[in-house]
Amino acid sequence: MPSADDVRIDPALVASLYLKHADEIRYFLLGVLRDVDLAGEAMQAAFAKAVEVGHTVQEESLKAWLFRVAYNEALAMRRRQAVGERVLQQIAWESAGEEPSAASRSSRWETVTAVRAALESLPPEQRQVVRMRMYEQKKFAEIAKELGLPLGTVLTRMQLAIKKLKPALGKLAEDDK
Repeated sequence: MPSADDVRIDPALVASLYLKHADEIRYFLLGVLRDVDLAGEAMQAAFAKAVEVGHTVQEESLKAWLFRVAYNEALAMRRRQAVGERVLQQIAWESAGEEPSAASRSSRWETVTAVRAALESLPPEQRQVVRMRMYEQKKFAEIAKELGLPLGTVLTRMQLAIKKLKPALGKLAEDDK
């Protein structure tokens, strides 16, 4: 049985990819993130993934795969930033002795209640995948491994859940307008 090092991509190939595409990926990420440091972090994460799992990609598709991985890393960073900003906003309210308005709290509570109800309406296997993906921030491959299911099954469950959630959550968006 081959060891983990036996199935990894050739480091020389990753170095070659870096030399050929690093500037292009960096500019792309800068457009997505609008921050030089974050773009550098996302690019570093993309090339680290190339070292870890690049062997699973066909060599002629590596450039496109790198861009997709870099983009996904950038989106993950933006999500983390958004969470951080919400936490900072809440801390600012608390430290200033202010609270969000009663109407704002009420609206937020109604939204949370509606989302919970929508999630509870899903079949248990779909609800489990949604929770693992959204609340635990797990990747679909991790979810599949933990649940002992094929990746396609996990993706299908998520897709079906989204189709069922859209009508209920779409009404929420309309109510907020």
